[in-house]
Amino acid sequence: MMPAAGTPEYEAYNEWLHYAEGSAMLPLMLNLYVSRLKEAGKPLHPRIDSEIANHLGYADGALRGREFFVGNALTGADIQMSFVAEMAKIFDKLAPYPNLAGWLARMHARPAFRRSVEKGGAYRFAD
Repeated sequence: MMPAAGTPEYEAYNEWLHYAEGSAMLPLMLNLYVSRLKEAGKPLHPRIDSEIANHLGYADGALRGREFFVGNALTGADIQMSFVAEMAKIFDKLAPYPNLAGWLARMHARPAFRRSVEKGGAYRFAD
């Protein structure tokens, strides 16, 4: 689930793999935490929303004309980035990013994803 070491695809794979957790998830997690502050968190939302837009726009642009984040096949980078897209969808922030939204729909349509939901149940993001 990763390109051969030493190739340009391997470098891109590592970038996306770590970008997901190291950069793109931060504003989404801040959105989650700050939302729990209710009124007290409102002043922070414009900055958080701006950062979410920056990261989702970057990912959306990278997927323009592509099926996957790296190369022509699913890699671990796609799996890592799926959590970013899932959270964006949960927070209703995915609509302005058609490439990312389409990619997530393709991820959900994959037979292995469907089997995992059948076996383990749908994601539970809230109690």
